[in-house]
Amino acid sequence: MDEFHSPALVEVNPEDNINNLLAARVASAGDGVMIERKDDADGPGPWLRVTAREFDADVVSVAKGLVARGVQPGDRVGIMSRTRYEWTLLDWALWAAGAVVVPVYETSSAEQVMWIATDADVSLLVVESAHHAAIVEEVRADLPNLRAVEVIDDGAVEALRAAGAGVDDAEITRRRGLARLDDIATIIYTSGTTGRPKGAQLTHGNFVVLTRNSVEGLGEVVRTPGARTLLFMPLAHVFARFVEVLCVPAGCVLAHTPDTKNLLPDLASFRPTFILSVPRVFEKVYNSTEQKAAAGGKLKIFQWAAATSIAYSRALDTPSGPGLGLKVQHTIAGKLVYSKLRTALGGQVEWAISGGAALGERLGHFYRGIGLKVLEGYGLTETTAPSTVNRPGATKIGTVGIPLPGSGVRIAPDGEIEVKGPQVFPGYHRNEAATAEAFNDGWFRTGDLGSLDEDGFLRITGRKKEIIVTAAGKNVAPAVLEDRLRSHPLISQVVVVGDARPFIGALVTLDPDGLPGWLLAHGRTEMTVAEAATDPEVLASIEKGVARANRAVSRAESIRKYRILSTDLTIANGYLTPKLSVRRAQVVKDFADDIDALYDGAVVGGQ
Repeated sequence: MDEFHSPALVEVNPEDNINNLLAARVASAGDGVMIERKDDADGPGPWLRVTAREFDADVVSVAKGLVARGVQPGDRVGIMSRTRYEWTLLDWALWAAGAVVVPVYETSSAEQVMWIATDADVSLLVVESAHHAAIVEEVRADLPNLRAVEVIDDGAVEALRAAGAGVDDAEITRRRGLARLDDIATIIYTSGTTGRPKGAQLTHGNFVVLTRNSVEGLGEVVRTPGARTLLFMPLAHVFARFVEVLCVPAGCVLAHTPDTKNLLPDLASFRPTFILSVPRVFEKVYNSTEQKAAAGGKLKIFQWAAATSIAYSRALDTPSGPGLGLKVQHTIAGKLVYSKLRTALGGQVEWAISGGAALGERLGHFYRGIGLKVLEGYGLTETTAPSTVNRPGATKIGTVGIPLPGSGVRIAPDGEIEVKGPQVFPGYHRNEAATAEAFNDGWFRTGDLGSLDEDGFLRITGRKKEIIVTAAGKNVAPAVLEDRLRSHPLISQVVVVGDARPFIGALVTLDPDGLPGWLLAHGRTEMTVAEAATDPEVLASIEKGVARANRAVSRAESIRKYRILSTDLTIANGYLTPKLSVRRAQVVKDFADDIDALYDGAVVGGQ
């Protein structure tokens, strides 16, 4: 199959905008809890309940403050912060004031801030901390149109509330009704793996039509009584932003945690019913759980339970289902292992939405087997996050699901995935050339490669621009190998190389967080990452991981040699984007000597 469409489930009034989503929530369930927050975003709690009506009143008061500070309809206003209540409040207040929101990652450099603020013509920037304000100050002289920088930790939100006391409510009511579906709601700068970020313009319609249809499509995940989610991904990323908006028409409760160091305590106290994350988080949860089991002398029990979970999940997809013996083993494993894992996630999580990279069938089956159904999806900034997603009752593990209601996916002759639907952006800000290049006869060209099965389920096979062509002319998609090898508990990142080379190789970094647990589980004394990079037992374990990854591809596509890098790839050192994608071109450039060493015999590790 080369093309598949899903019919729309909800028709949207063309006079609508994002503000109507909140108005409808207040009208239908104004006294119901919409958000739970903590006075101290980094503190232990308690969680304070905020009804939809109370949140709406807070939005209006902050919106009035923005008006008092000179924000006009259509003005671009930036937010640079971690994920916290104030971000969501500012988002909705800016839309209520008629402004266009420009998110900035809280890890951005001064140069990145300058580019975004200049390109988007940001007139006001709200940052979280004095540290962020200092970053902006480095380039403030080059931003003549930036009127002010407000700091959340210094009372910016409270100051806005006070400043708006003299603004009439009628002005906010008027501004809330100005935008139509085609008007720009936000400009999100793609983190990009090469070049300067492009500003993807997302409209009110992109969010309104997509979220209303997604609520219907995801049904029991987001709309059942008591549905609640804890947001810990950065709100500067489109995935988290989509869920932030989705929660309003879905009627579920939203909470935030700004630091993943507090994630487990916050999960335990907030107790979400669904979460969203990237595969790397699911990998780390699995690996850390295995290591804890090993440290407690229960490694064999965990490995048996994991194998049972995977087998049980796979059996669910067969006509006969799990057999009696497997059901008994699954019940026992549930009491010994699975219940503890579910408790660590808060005790009532039933669903997880995964995106950003391939999760892999092994982890997908493992989590479903323990009672956490992972709905893997696919999308980009330019598609307002999801284009396809597995749904309750329509799931195939190993795929990224079927198109969302009202949208379609097709596979171009060269294998590229193309998307059409209400979630697709109208174009890049001030970049007509890039916009023209991004579309093919009205279909958005994703740059990813994939295939559709007979039921319309999409499977991602690689990135078009990342296809490696060996010296022998073999085309290799690195993502298949990278995703599998990165699941190894000792490995942090993998970059597969081999363009115009005689065989496929890989650059590998060790995970400093995973190393201590692995050493403990294997009865080894502490060692540094540098020491581990030459340790025979560590290398033997990685060799097994390479062999396991190679089973997914042909001999010509397999990793023949690998090299362990002396430094990890992180957001801080510029080798990862904020959504944890590798900046491949930068890695290949900066580690050219290491790549050459793979092919001249000076190899650390590998065969």
